[in-house]
Amino acid sequence: MPKTAILLGGSGAVGSELLQLLLADSRYEKIKLFARSSVKNNNPKIEEHLINLFDLSAYADVFKGDEVYCCIGTTKAKTPDKKTYRDIDFGIPVAAAKLAADNHIGTYIVVSAIGADADSSIFYNRTKGEMQEAVLSEHITKVHLLQPSLILAERKENRIAEKIAEGFMWVLNPLLFGGAAKYRSIKAATIARAMLWLANNNYTQTVITSDKIEDLGSK
Repeated sequence: MPKTAILLGGSGAVGSELLQLLLADSRYEKIKLFARSSVKNNNPKIEEHLINLFDLSAYADVFKGDEVYCCIGTTKAKTPDKKTYRDIDFGIPVAAAKLAADNHIGTYIVVSAIGADADSSIFYNRTKGEMQEAVLSEHITKVHLLQPSLILAERKENRIAEKIAEGFMWVLNPLLFGGAAKYRSIKAATIARAMLWLANNNYTQTVITSDKIEDLGSK
């Protein structure tokens, strides 16, 4: 039976790659996009809901489908205010998980980050860790928490620090192996492929780091 996917963050680095995969996949007849602005794509499979994402719970009646993909996220540089950062990186994914649980959606896949830890003294790592715990507390049947390291992608914004980091990781990646492999940078397209694979296959691991994402994105 054709499926309906719900996608949050469809215009971001990972989300835009995932959207193209979903559109090309015959298993999906509809992709519901929840966002602040349009992706400007007139593909008939797309159903856009242009909303205030901080008030996601108000749209429970249309938040219905077979799978939820949450690619929402910001950065310290882009969102220096900690309250706003938390509203985005904690508030939106958790609200989406609550709606998924309430509407009996059995699959929820979210992009978190390497180092996510609810007990961390670092605000950004702690926020991601608390988000993960809150998502799991909803007891959705199938949940995968992806923890990529530095995400490599073409971006509209000129992020100088990230460009420098990407160059550094290009040199460092081959030296990271064994337990350090999870710190390798990873392409947004690879993360998107892994998310789609996870939704359509049985995989027992809940928390998935960059090295494992790389493996799944190559399947």
